[in-house]
Formats: sequence, structure tokens, C-alpha cells
Amino acid sequence: MPVIAIAVVGMLIIIVISLVVYNVSLNKKMSKYKSINQRITNLQVVQDFMNTIGETSTVEQKIQKINEILIEKYEIKYSTIVVFNGAEYEIKASNVDKRHWESLKKLQDVDMFKDSISTATPKYVTVNNEQERLPYQQMEFGRAKSAIFFPLYIDNVYIGYWIIESGTPHDFDNVDTTILEVIKDNIVSVLKTVTHQKTLESIVRKDLFTGLYSEEYLYGEGKKIIDQYTISTICMFKVINLEEINKKYSRELGNEFITVISKVILENIVNEYVFVRYMGPKFVIAFSGVEISGVADFINDIKYKMENLQISVEYKGAKQTASPKINFVLSSYYKGTGLEEVLKKEEEYLDKADVKESNITNI
Repeated sequence: MPVIAIAVVGMLIIIVISLVVYNVSLNKKMSKYKSINQRITNLQVVQDFMNTIGETSTVEQKIQKINEILIEKYEIKYSTIVVFNGAEYEIKASNVDKRHWESLKKLQDVDMFKDSISTATPKYVTVNNEQERLPYQQMEFGRAKSAIFFPLYIDNVYIGYWIIESGTPHDFDNVDTTILEVIKDNIVSVLKTVTHQKTLESIVRKDLFTGLYSEEYLYGEGKKIIDQYTISTICMFKVINLEEINKKYSRELGNEFITVISKVILENIVNEYVFVRYMGPKFVIAFSGVEISGVADFINDIKYKMENLQISVEYKGAKQTASPKINFVLSSYYKGTGLEEVLKKEEEYLDKADVKESNITNI
């Protein structure tokens, strides 16, 4: 019996050891699976971020969409992105009720977060029971019981913060902060990218003589219209004798040139087309959703019509009359590619062309 008992015990020990080894192996596989799954999620989030940046929407809409992606993909209860606009802190995106926004906009003044900002490190705060509240909350008792505060920097310059919150105490005790840091970096990248768009949106002006938008309009609101289509034709034209008119006759006649030419174009294009005064004697028409072959007849007709105009002004008691000469260049633009590159190529062509060239050229 003792021999049998020893054998049974030995077998049980072997079985227990085997189960332990199996469980360890299984846990490693599960951890590896979770890690791979998390990486896939992270890649998907980054891709969603990039897609959002490329969407035809305002900066505010893009940041709000990014916040929604974070909440959905990482199952975050509350997420708020706050950015300093140069004058004050403003909430760019949040799923928290607006009645709490005032306190969320002032977290940079809370002592517990000041050190986080100065050291560029995240700050985790939580309570121990449901009856407590987080120190930065003034009138909120039941909404958030734990939070992580992330200061945001662009090129070592503090620009605001991202804060995630949960209604459960100690909910972020075991969270993978490495993943959250990656998310934070992606938020910064997005903010850095859309900052350029915001700048363009804010500097768009209307030309004094024509009432047309300036070049910057093309990269903001104009691009939204153009990118509703897969392919469009970008036409840039230059009034090649404008400088001569200004010198030979008067600037008043040159200004009248610009005004009349703009009016002729506006009277002959539809609302889906974007028309701007690009710079000085140059203009741009974006034929949204139309290929080059589809605008050829129009360009020929409009060129003929403009160059046969007799534009006149009264200047110092004398009538001045002249006709414009126009040089056109056309290029195809594909949604998702660089519109600025197309415009740069066209502008370079017009600037390098012979001063007397008055043609229609496809490049």
C-alpha cells in the first residue's frame, strides 16, 4: 500500500506541476494575444485619426471626432481635450455635460496638476469610496471618482491637456499607461496638424475689388467643396498685361480689369466651382468633379470673351480703354493628393512663361 500511495502522490504531483506549467503557458499566450490585440486596436485608432484629419470638416469637428474615437475604442467613460488658444483655455472636445466645463477649463490652476504640467508627466488621482470626490471637482459628487491628467506639448511648448475620467474609484489602477502615452502623442500629432488648417481658416480674406476669397480659402472651405469629388480640374490664369496697363495707363484701369474679369467668370460658373483671386494678376477656378476634357470648351469660350472686352475708365478727365490678355494653365487634381502642389506647379509655369504667352496649356 505505501508503494501504491507513493505512486499515487507522485502522479498527483506530476499532474499538479503539469497544470501549473499549462496555466503559465496559457497566461503567456493570453497576455501575448492581448498585447497583439491591443496593438491592432492602436493601429486602427491611428488609422482612424489619419482618416479624420483628411476629412472635409472644420478643425473643431475633427478634434471632436477624434475624442469620440478614443471613447469608443478604449471604452473611456469621460474624455476631455482642452487647448490654450493664445488668450484662454477652451474645451475642444468633451463628452462631459457642459455644466461642468467651467471647472474642466481651469485644471491648469489646480495645485495637483501644476507639477504635472511643469514636469510633462501624467497625474493619476482617485478616491477610496463613493462618498468622496476628486479634489478638482467643485460641485460634482457622482460623476467622476478617478482620473488621469495628461499635459500636452507641441515642440516642447505647453498647449493644454487631455483628461480621462471614470465614475469608479481606482478604475485606472492597473491601466497600461504606455498605451495611454501613445494615445496622447497621437492627440498631439493631430492637434499639430489641424493647427495649420485652423490658421488658414482664420486668415481667409475677401479681395477688395472683386469680393472674391483669397488663396487661403482653397485650403479650407474651398477644399471641402472640391474634395466631394474624386477628380477635379484646377485652372489658374494670369492677366499677363495687367502690369503694363498699370504703368501705361493707370492703376484705376488695372483695378477695373480685375473687377470686370472677375464678374465675367462669376456670371458663367456654377456654385459647385470654386473661384478665388490667387495673387495679384493670378486667379484660380476649381472645376469640382469635372475632368480637363470637360472644361476645354468653356475655357476657350471664356478666354475669347475676356480678351475681346473693351474695358474703360475715366482718369484725369480722359477716357482710358484697353483689352486684357490672359494665359491659362490646367491640371488634374485627385482627392487626397496635395492641392498645394498642383497650384505651385501651375504658378511656376505661369511665372516662367514668356511675358507675351497667351495660351491654354495642360500640365
